[in-house]
This record gives sequence, structure tokens and C-alpha cells, in this order.
Amino acid sequence: MKKIVFISIILISLFVIIYLAFKGSKPADPRGDAYAGSATCMKCHGDIYKSYLHTAHHMASMPADMNTVHGSFAKNFNTFKVSDSQEVIMQKLDSGMYQSYYLNGKLVERHRFDIVLGGVKGESYLFWKDNGLNQLPISYFAKQDKWLMSPGYAPGIADFTRIITSRCMECHASYIADQPSDAQRLDNAEQFDKNSLVYSVDCERCHGPGAQHVEFQTNNPGIKIAKYIASFNSLPRERKVDVCGECHSGNKSQMIRSTFFFRPGDTLANFKLPDFARAIDTSHLDVHGNQVQLLESSKCFIHSKMNCGTCHNIHQNQRGNIALFTQKCLDCHSMNNHNYCKISNPLNAKLIRSNCIQCHMPALLTRVIITSNIDKTTNADILVRSHHIAIYPEETKKILMMLAK
Repeated sequence: MKKIVFISIILISLFVIIYLAFKGSKPADPRGDAYAGSATCMKCHGDIYKSYLHTAHHMASMPADMNTVHGSFAKNFNTFKVSDSQEVIMQKLDSGMYQSYYLNGKLVERHRFDIVLGGVKGESYLFWKDNGLNQLPISYFAKQDKWLMSPGYAPGIADFTRIITSRCMECHASYIADQPSDAQRLDNAEQFDKNSLVYSVDCERCHGPGAQHVEFQTNNPGIKIAKYIASFNSLPRERKVDVCGECHSGNKSQMIRSTFFFRPGDTLANFKLPDFARAIDTSHLDVHGNQVQLLESSKCFIHSKMNCGTCHNIHQNQRGNIALFTQKCLDCHSMNNHNYCKISNPLNAKLIRSNCIQCHMPALLTRVIITSNIDKTTNADILVRSHHIAIYPEETKKILMMLAK
């Protein structure tokens, strides 16, 4: 009898321990216990989170599936001709979506769409090669609604060997951990822990780890002032620019340590060396370019207290809203402040007011994306907006021609 009672107590205790363990458990964030995860943020900030889902930062990286890969797989629309003898065909197979490389009509290699990068002007794609990441040679460009060669690829070559490093992922994802390996690799490809990948640029990437914030606010619902979380507006100007500069200050700088460990309020120069030597060049704009440098070289920035957040609300999709950004200009530039547009008069005021951005921050040719490897021409429709606020003579001419009509 005593033996039965003893066994029963042991079993009951075991069940209680298991129950409590599962009841108190939660999915662990790969970044550590200090992080709560975006799903937790959504519980209290649902409206902001839903709005953020439509922004470029959220779409910086996603798993590849039928909802996130937007190029056509239909016959006659799923082929990119690399040269007279080479073509890459986008194909749907039972095991996923693939880019298949054919040389003289024969299949040479095939790799799956695993990860989508981007989603606004276009999309590039990555595939897993063991625990390393490589880029697929063909990207999708939204405005053209076409499959085109991925940016920076050499003409006439369908290259599946471009290695993706953690530096790429630092701006396209919120986290991915290295996978240490003792094996010597000939391609020197960085190895990753696939299970550690946190897609997108999430809430805690810009606001810092939130687990302590969540615990405090949950236990103190009457306190409406946010505790233990970084507020962008509370940062000094330099630190605000540093938050954006993690990814928008170019990819040419020498790295000191991974920006995965950057927290709002940190000094970016402790993570990457400033790129002071490069001259302002608005003729070769690139989405990976140094937009911070372009902005900081502008008189508007130098002679004001503006920062990236003056014009951008990253919780909202503001793409293409020229009227909104024009109003940002007019908040500072007015007749009363004696800094209004010099070619404006009562007759053309409406036209001028609607073209501040187009004239002083024009969308210009990238000149870095080759879309046809046969004739090596650059597609004139692929544009990037300059963040160097200035007078652009060619754009001014366009406005003056419109005024003359």
C-alpha cells in the first residue's frame, strides 16, 4: 500500500511539474530572453503593427512563397534570356519555386526560391546552400513587371555563386546567428543557424529589446508612460540618424562589429567606420547607397534640426505620397520665413507646391542595374530618389517648361 501511495505521489508531482513548465513556457526569441518578439508587441500596439506590415522595412525579408514572390511563372513570361545561348526559367515544381539555368537548351543547374528580399521597387531572392546563403541571379522589378538581372551582376552570366554574408542580413533581417564550423570551405561562405533567422526589420530592431517593457506594462496597466523601451523621439538628433544609418549609410564602410547588436541610443561609429572619403554622387544612386551622407550634405539638414524622422514615419506606408512630403518642405519653407522657392509667384504657386520633392529630391537613374545582358543597356525606368536636397538644374528646366505651357 505504501509503495502504491509513494508511486502515486511521484506521478502526481511529475504531472504538476510538466503542467507548470508548459503553462509558463513561451517560444524563445533567437536573440535571447531580453526580446519579446513582434507578436507580443502586436497585442498592445495592434493598429501600429497592422500599418507597419505594409512598409518597406517589414518587407525587407520574408519566406518565399506564392504570396511573397510576385513575378510571373506563366509560360512566355517566366523566362529571362541571359544571352543567345543562355536563359533562366522560373518554374513551379512540387518541392517549391525554382530558377532553372539552361545552356543551349539543356538544364545545367536549378535552385529554389527560399527567401525574398525587398518588395517595393522589386524583389531579389536567396537560396540555401547547406547552411550558407547565395543570391539568385534573376530579380523581379515591380514597375516594369518583369524578371530582370539582379543588381550588380556581370553581363551575360547567370551566376548562382554570389555569397550572402551576415552584413547583408543585418539590413534585411532582424537577426541571424552564425553556425560555427570546423570544416574548411573553398568558397569561404559564411554558415548560418537557419532556425535563428528573424525575418523583417521588426519592432525591437528599432526600439530595442522589449521583454522587460512588456513585463512592466503588463503588471502595471495603469502606467501609460512607456518604461524599458526606446522611443525614437526621445533620442538626440545624432542618435536618431544613427538608428537609420545602421542600414541607410551605405555598405562600403569598414565594419567594427555586427549591427545586430546595435541598440537605439548607441553611437553608430562604434559599429561601422564613417564613410567620409566618398564624394557626393547623385548620378549613380543605388538602394544600397549612403542616403545619410546625402542628407547630411544638404543645406536643409545643415541649417536646421531635421532628422530622418522629420519626414518619415516608418510605421506607415508613405510610398509615392508626394503631397505628404511636399508639405514637410512647406512646414519650413514659406514666404514669411523668406526661404520660399524663388521661381514661385501667385500664378504658379499650386504647381510649385506640388513639385518640391520632384525638383529638389528627384528620382534619378541608378545607372547601376543592367537589365539586358544582350545589348548591355540600362533601363531608364529604374529610379532611386536622391536624399541630397539641392537645386538640380535639369529638374528645374523641366518645371520651367511646365510653367511656360
